[in-house]
Amino acid sequence: MGQVAEAPSKRIHSTTSRTAEMTCLSRAVSSFEPEPHYHSDDSIAARLIPAKLLPILHTRLGRTIFRVCLAKKGMYEYVIARTKYIDAAFQRAMADGFDQVVIFGAGFDSRALRFNTAVQRTRVYELDVPITQTAKIGRYRELGLMIPANLTFVSVDFDKEAIAEKLAANGFQAGQRTLFILEGVLMYLLPASVKATFQTLEQIAGSKSRVVFDYVRSSVLRGENTLYGEAGVARSVSRVREQWLFGFDPGQVEAFLADYGMSLSDHADANELERRYFTGANGRIMARVNGTHAIVTAERN
Repeated sequence: MGQVAEAPSKRIHSTTSRTAEMTCLSRAVSSFEPEPHYHSDDSIAARLIPAKLLPILHTRLGRTIFRVCLAKKGMYEYVIARTKYIDAAFQRAMADGFDQVVIFGAGFDSRALRFNTAVQRTRVYELDVPITQTAKIGRYRELGLMIPANLTFVSVDFDKEAIAEKLAANGFQAGQRTLFILEGVLMYLLPASVKATFQTLEQIAGSKSRVVFDYVRSSVLRGENTLYGEAGVARSVSRVREQWLFGFDPGQVEAFLADYGMSLSDHADANELERRYFTGANGRIMARVNGTHAIVTAERN
């Protein structure tokens, strides 16, 4: 597993997360895409971004400029694929009658609102650093978006605070069947924090709970520059002081999960995401996905 010796100063403790903002913007752009491979259903994201951008993003030219000039190679496509992947995991958990959902590093995620009808009695907990969470709640209120009664916001510093204690203090019930979502989270944590997070999941997750997370490949942290789009995206996260601190080599994932009482259910790298979400009717791949990331689904034994 890739790591660095010491954590740099984290921007997210002093201002809203730039990567969370970019994810929200990417989802907003995608919601305007007419082409089905590029379209993802997050209309709330389009309401959370600055209103002055909307006339631009409604145009094909505006979306093309974003894709070519602002998004790094294949990262727009990756965010689209990841959004669809985790949307499906969320909806599947609701259909299976899960008791709880915990979204780590929720940023400007809107699934608790978008899928509120399906959520019904399921409790949803959103964990994030205080400054980003406060900005999100404020934006919801400005827009008149109703915060569902079954949604609880929990502010936390993942590198310093005990997640289980914070959740329990806000009504989370350990031992229930829960979906844990760690979208765009692990790569920003110290290795010790990743270990502590999975130890916590092992302790509080009920049998047949699910964990969905994405990760950065360790080769990226080593600077090998062998993957599509690697150089540009690695530089961009460093520039905004939201550096990647942790990664996996793909072959490590199954054994890592087994150490915490979990079994690997699905493991989708960039090639697999291209196959699932960007394959045309003729079998041709319609777009490339940035190769630095992969997405995993695991189940608690």
